[in-house]
Amino acid sequence: MHIGISVRVTLPFDQAVERTRAALKEQGFGVLTEIDVQQTLREKLGEETERYLIHGACNPSLAHRALDVDRRIGLLLPCNVVVREGAQATIVEALDPEIMVRATGEPGFEPVATEAAARLRKALDTIAS
Repeated sequence: MHIGISVRVTLPFDQAVERTRAALKEQGFGVLTEIDVQQTLREKLGEETERYLIHGACNPSLAHRALDVDRRIGLLLPCNVVVREGAQATIVEALDPEIMVRATGEPGFEPVATEAAARLRKALDTIAS
């Protein structure tokens, strides 16, 4: 099942995180939350894993439009964007906003999802360039 869009970059992890935040901002997304999965698993479970951050990104205009279609869509907001260490590269992945349409079957979400996906793809293209 296709749930995300992603790019692999040869940037060091910290630089990829900075570039991700800047590219999201350029596309009108703010990062509302940041979850450090590596730190959380270390502190809570004593487990070691690769560096892995989850950004909860939100474009207020797009979120407002989606909420006007159905208030329950808040369950799928904000857009999650992950930056994680891979074997030979850093991977940046975003949840495909088309999930809103597929998960709900609500055609009213389609224009919002299409625009959000286009903006996220532009952000990922910027990160990769």
